[in-house]
Amino acid sequence: MTRTGTMSPARIHPRPTGARYQDAYRRWQGIPSVERTRGGRLYANWYTGMETETGGNFVVITSSDDDGTTWSGPRFVVEHDDPEVRVYDPCLWRDPAGRLWATWNQSRDFFDGRIGVWVATSGNPDDDEPVWTAPRRIANGIMMNKPTVLADGTWLFPAAIWACHTPTEEHALEAERFSNVYVSTDEGETFSYLGGADVPNRSFDEHMVVEKRDGELWMLVRCFDGVGESFSKDGGRTWSPGRRSHIDGPCSRFHIRRLPSGRLLMINHADFGDRRSREEIEEQGNVKEWKGRTNLTAFLSDDDGATWPHRLLLDDRDDVSYPDAAIGADGRIFVVYDHDRFGDRAVYLARFTEDDVLAGRMGSTGSAARIVVNRALALPEPEAPSPSGSAAAG
Repeated sequence: MTRTGTMSPARIHPRPTGARYQDAYRRWQGIPSVERTRGGRLYANWYTGMETETGGNFVVITSSDDDGTTWSGPRFVVEHDDPEVRVYDPCLWRDPAGRLWATWNQSRDFFDGRIGVWVATSGNPDDDEPVWTAPRRIANGIMMNKPTVLADGTWLFPAAIWACHTPTEEHALEAERFSNVYVSTDEGETFSYLGGADVPNRSFDEHMVVEKRDGELWMLVRCFDGVGESFSKDGGRTWSPGRRSHIDGPCSRFHIRRLPSGRLLMINHADFGDRRSREEIEEQGNVKEWKGRTNLTAFLSDDDGATWPHRLLLDDRDDVSYPDAAIGADGRIFVVYDHDRFGDRAVYLARFTEDDVLAGRMGSTGSAARIVVNRALALPEPEAPSPSGSAAAG
């Protein structure tokens, strides 16, 4: 079998026909992302494949032309030729020029110590047949959240090399085992490592950066005991000593971004009760069982993140997690998240407005919750047909 390694690109397959890619046969799925194009099309993606999170994982991309009410099914698949390489933790992002960026990460099995962020872009994402650039590697580590465009036009991409896992390979990257940012000052033509924050008790990092009104950068990081933070006054080159922030969380991914109104939006868990201790989590294998991933909620802050007085409950079930958000030209907010990755195996969409969050209920025209983006059914794959002309044994 081909084994070309993680430093070679995965392939993007349009409209895949193989049984293992189809909704009926995928065995699990989760960790979604969403983006809205200038033309109004929604794209969502997530990763799946194999029995669990391991080599052979691949990314599925789907789309919707009716604000997320119906979806296309697998429109593209991103998969590596090497069965030991997993393609995972994808992200979708529309850049200021309107190009759609699809990023993903490549690692040999679960965590090889180097990983790598790969990207392909489409300049025509609203066409019937979008065309993607050749994939290219832009950073060490893993990126699964959207970049930040600063007021001066600089792009910051959050990519981390985990400190909470023992790598299976040695790549002499100990100096980069932090919550890092990579920078582009030429609209994505080139990237370089800029700096990183050392936030205590971080878990999988999954960090995001927002620019505060005074120009200071605020990095939030997933931690075992909540959400950590660090600050930069020099554009991301150096970061303050990490600490636990005033924002809590059950050790799960969150989403934060600046809205056109100037408010900050956060999607996070509320009133989640107990979470597992770090010791409990570290006693488990690579794929873990969590507590507290309930009451997924949209929050708004009027004071640059100091307080979050406005909230809208999106989904109160257990095992809802990993939100990502996109903003439409009309200000509508689209949030995707997963639920019960090995049971329900579903990705959901919530569609609402800023006014809905201020009111604490979905009252705007078209607002809705728990819209199914995709569900995998985990049916047995059909047996491959016998080779042409062969006779059955008798």
